Amino acid sequence: MPDTVPDPRERVTLDPVAIGAGAMYHLMNAAIAPRPVAWVSTLAANGVANVAPHSYTTIFSTDPAVIGFVSVGRKDSLNNVEATGEFVVNIAGIDLLERLNLTAANFPADEDEFQWANLSKVACDVVRPPRVGEAPVSFEATLHSVVPIGNCWLVLGKVLRVHVATDVWRNGRIDPALLDPILRLAGSQFARLGPLIELRRPTWDDVQAGTVATLDPKALQ
Repeated sequence: MPDTVPDPRERVTLDPVAIGAGAMYHLMNAAIAPRPVAWVSTLAANGVANVAPHSYTTIFSTDPAVIGFVSVGRKDSLNNVEATGEFVVNIAGIDLLERLNLTAANFPADEDEFQWANLSKVACDVVRPPRVGEAPVSFEATLHSVVPIGNCWLVLGKVLRVHVATDVWRNGRIDPALLDPILRLAGSQFARLGPLIELRRPTWDDVQAGTVATLDPKALQ
């Protein structure tokens, strides 16, 4: 087998510097998708509650448990976390999409998005910011670090408590189909889970023996 082969698909090749930050923002949002939405709740230094969606979010460590989100530009969530050292990542189900989208508006810093979106403030066990009562999953976190990257800030938090609604909890785990999380695409587009596909991770022994699990073609229809 040759080391290189002709590219099997026609390509558009782009230079990030040449096309500019705005074009790269839209391109990356469309290509790296779907993304889970972290509904981050915080408290300002003066005690005003804030909740806002952030779709640049993921797990960074499981031992210790560390989650994080990216603030594109300096926003209230970032300012509040830096001021207080605490935040809550709430995972919203698809039934909360309209209220989550409402909290994406550019509210003034002294406005409480919980009230505007008719969301319940539930006291956390360890941190001061409230969690979203309607969200099926909430992670209480204390600030681990803030990493500036150009016009973005990566906010990492150590998870101290997790709250999971019993109606999405099955056999000691979260059932993704019951959680039905909001997924973010590009522009004004969101998505939800479709049919779930299971495919067992192979071992090296499976690879050598030719026993790697295969997909039923019907699973992709």
